[in-house]
Amino acid sequence: MKKLLSLFAAIAALFALTPVAAAPAWTSYSDESFARAQNAGKTIIVDVHADWCPTCRAQQPILNELRADKRLKDVVFIKVDFDSDKGFLRANRIPRQSTIVVFKGKKETARSIAETNRKRLRSVVLGAI
Repeated sequence: MKKLLSLFAAIAALFALTPVAAAPAWTSYSDESFARAQNAGKTIIVDVHADWCPTCRAQQPILNELRADKRLKDVVFIKVDFDSDKGFLRANRIPRQSTIVVFKGKKETARSIAETNRKRLRSVVLGAI
C-alpha cells in the first residue's frame, strides 16, 4: 500500500510540473486591437456582451470552454461591450447583445445571435475557423 501511495504521489508531482497551455485571454475591444488582428489575417471571435444580459451570462461558460480548445490557441478573442462600443456595432450591423461573430481577417465567416445551446454554439464557432 505504501508503494502504491508513493507511485500516486510521483505521478501527481509529474502532472504538477507539466505546463498547462493557457487559454487565449479575452481582449477588450478597441479600434486598434481589432484592426491589428484583422490586418494580420487572424481568426477573431467577437463576443458582443452586456453585463446585465442573462443570455450573455449563459454563453460565457461555452465561450470559455472554446477558449481552452487547442484548435483555437491562435485565435484572438475580443469582447465588445454592447453598451459602450456603439461604433463597432454600427459598422458590423449588430442590433443586440449576445451576438457572437467570427472573422477571418476582415471577412465575417459566422454569426450567432442569442444561442445558448452548447452544441449549436460550438458548431457555429468551430465550423467558421
